[in-house]
Amino acid sequence: MKLLGAAATAAVGVLALPAVARAQTPPFFPLPSLKIGVGAATNPGQVAVTLQILLLLTVLSLAPSFIILLTSFTRIIIVFSFLRSALGSQTSPPNQVLIGFALILTFFIMAPVFNQINRQALQPYLKGTISQTQAAGNALQPLRTFMLRQTGQKDIALFLRLAKRPPPRTPADLPTYVLLPAFVTSELQTAFEMGFLIFIPFLILDMVVASTLMSMGMLMLPPTMISLPFKILLFVLADGWALVVQSLVTSFH
Repeated sequence: MKLLGAAATAAVGVLALPAVARAQTPPFFPLPSLKIGVGAATNPGQVAVTLQILLLLTVLSLAPSFIILLTSFTRIIIVFSFLRSALGSQTSPPNQVLIGFALILTFFIMAPVFNQINRQALQPYLKGTISQTQAAGNALQPLRTFMLRQTGQKDIALFLRLAKRPPPRTPADLPTYVLLPAFVTSELQTAFEMGFLIFIPFLILDMVVASTLMSMGMLMLPPTMISLPFKILLFVLADGWALVVQSLVTSFH
């Protein structure tokens, strides 16, 4: 009986060895452990980290607004909206297509600026050659140069007068909080001017169609129903999308 008990114990130990080995062997794909806790800060360092996290979340939540207002996106999407209204097609192209195309053109136009930010700010910061403050200043400088090139002098003078600041001696002396609203105002002004020029040929076509219908006595027929196919045909024959895109891209150079 003792021999049988010893043999059974040995067999159980042999069978348990693979399980123990598997338990001690690390998994092939190690999974990171995540610990999230909320507690009171006990030292100034923890308070600083908390403030940095709040600032990061704020920046991430406002990132779409930064892309819209600090780049060429505003002018492009407004011109596209005017174009769709001038054609009289309220749902074609749909909003998703217009916004996606506007984003693609924005990245195309802003590519030199983004590349400069990557060379001067992001890559040196990742390599540890500059501090976070220096990286932020180096990243802001290309954006300021782009915005200054697109902003009208009268808009800058307007916001300098509203801020009660004297005219700067050099463009580098212009405060960023004055440059930002001046840039957005200039973008809106330029976009509305381009939208007005887009409206003119389609407005003339609407007037011709409306006059023709009135002369024929067809007063109950909506002119837009008749003019829409002709406006689409005119836009296609004139290669309208290429002309609009070319005008938008060259307006930033």
